[in-house]
Amino acid sequence: MTDHRAALTAIGQLADSEIDIGNAALQLARVDAPDADWQKAARHLSDLAHGAVKQAAAMDKEDLPARAAALADLLVGEFGYAGDMETYEDPANANLIRVTERRRGLPVALGVIWLHAARAAGWGSHGVDFPMHFLVALEGRKTQVVVDVFNGGQLMTARELRTLLKRVEGEKAELRPGLLQPMSTRRVLLRLQNNIMTRRLDVGDLRGGLRCTEDMLLIAPDQAELWRQAGVMNQKLDQVAAARDCYQRFLDLVPEGSVANSVRAQLDILKSMLN
Repeated sequence: MTDHRAALTAIGQLADSEIDIGNAALQLARVDAPDADWQKAARHLSDLAHGAVKQAAAMDKEDLPARAAALADLLVGEFGYAGDMETYEDPANANLIRVTERRRGLPVALGVIWLHAARAAGWGSHGVDFPMHFLVALEGRKTQVVVDVFNGGQLMTARELRTLLKRVEGEKAELRPGLLQPMSTRRVLLRLQNNIMTRRLDVGDLRGGLRCTEDMLLIAPDQAELWRQAGVMNQKLDQVAAARDCYQRFLDLVPEGSVANSVRAQLDILKSMLN
């Protein structure tokens, strides 16, 4: 599609299993960097997919570590993808077009590349919302392997996962149920875009943060918390009618609870300002 926001709206109507993660992330990147060469990035994604298909054709059995190694050979060895450890906070690390240009990115941005390639190969895969560090899992019939795509596709054993968790949560942290729960494709895309949104807000770009949130809502129109956040941003920008509409959408999705009560109080204030 030539209209990237129309593409995002169309993605928002798809079931999660129907979302092409590479294309969806590319459309988000086009909105964030409208002057970037998105068509070159699209051709590169196609090259990665073809490379992954060739890797899969050369493998004759379900060997998850071998699949992980094949993806690492392709993405790290052949194309040079790596985590950006030197300029981690650079917003380009969360924009898929810039990531394909620089071959550097955040864990979740690199994760999109890995998931794109794995799915092109026909291999089951999903994101893992590990605390403060996105991981990728390759799925077998009864098991999975977890890969740290930021660190060259390192296979994560229980020992490595425990070490990573302690680095994030402190020495007393231990592995617990739920840490390796699969993420939906839509959640991966939202985590990717959230990095851009938070970086804009961190430098005081409230309007830019709001635009990013609105783009996230195009692909995830049922995400109540995003509607609340958009309401708060609109309210801070004195966009009263827009804030009211966002708060009302939140309440349509979450009509009860303490957060709903707080939103309802803000909505009453806004309505009085419009009367």
